[in-house]
Amino acid sequence: MYFLSSEGFVHHTVLQNEAVEALCRSADGIYVDGTLGAGGHTRALLDACAPNGRVIAFDQDQQAIEYANEWRAHYGDRLVLVRDNFRRMDHYLLQMGMPKVQGILCDLGVSSPQLDDAWRGFSYQQDAPLDMRMDHRQSLTARELVNTCSERELADLFFDYGEERWAKRIAQFIVAQRQIQEIVTTEQLVSIIKAAIPAAARKEGPHPAKRVFQALRIAVNEEMAALEELLSKVPQLLAPGGRVGFITFHSLEDRLVKRFFSQYAKDCVCPPHFPQCVCHHQATLRIITKKAVVPTEAEIARNPRARSAKLRVAERLPS
Repeated sequence: MYFLSSEGFVHHTVLQNEAVEALCRSADGIYVDGTLGAGGHTRALLDACAPNGRVIAFDQDQQAIEYANEWRAHYGDRLVLVRDNFRRMDHYLLQMGMPKVQGILCDLGVSSPQLDDAWRGFSYQQDAPLDMRMDHRQSLTARELVNTCSERELADLFFDYGEERWAKRIAQFIVAQRQIQEIVTTEQLVSIIKAAIPAAARKEGPHPAKRVFQALRIAVNEEMAALEELLSKVPQLLAPGGRVGFITFHSLEDRLVKRFFSQYAKDCVCPPHFPQCVCHHQATLRIITKKAVVPTEAEIARNPRARSAKLRVAERLPS
């Protein structure tokens, strides 16, 4: 992560040392950063696997690629940048002749650059067009979802992706308001959400719009579907002994990663009531982090956005 300040870029890479130490175990290995962002993890991986290791960094956001182009020359051909979603990682690695890698790291969710650039529409604290696209090549925006989804679809979206207890009421207020005027800005949406949630419920907890904005962002960018798709490919992408790490920032991501690790670390996935194994499933991963690694108090003090971060790591077993 990084923040924008009057001095320029100020980097706050979440769980950097913990992630790189867990993943980078070979000075001549091939590593993948599935979420380039401001490049903090990418550069840390490149430094850790020097002098011969290589890093392939993915990001669907053109701004992330443009920023990386400002510093990539320092690493020469040890760094390869790919503008695409990590869900298509296998396609690119195969094209590059690197079907197996020694490590994969993904720092999930929205990045600080995206949050801090008000005109991207990710933040509920600054007025901007209701956009939320990580990849501007796609057409779907948060504005389209808010103004075209049915009341039921909006309620389900807010509940499933935002775990918002007032999902139905917020959806009702949105549909009523858009019949009067199209909802086109983040400020309009925040006002509707605040009106929908009873005053007593707004006195405690996070910003009242936080969960709805999270849900819309996840839906616009198909974040959960992309993560599921990548997870299904991880065992085939890792070389024996290679490791994969995911840094998550909300319970939906963390549960998905935890469940995936648990499933692929088992030799049998038959229902418990089966008298004997019929699935013949063999474990392909070994869980390295029995409990999720979380930021220290010192890191949280430096970077409050790291507070909810969790790192989980698993290792590919021999075939």
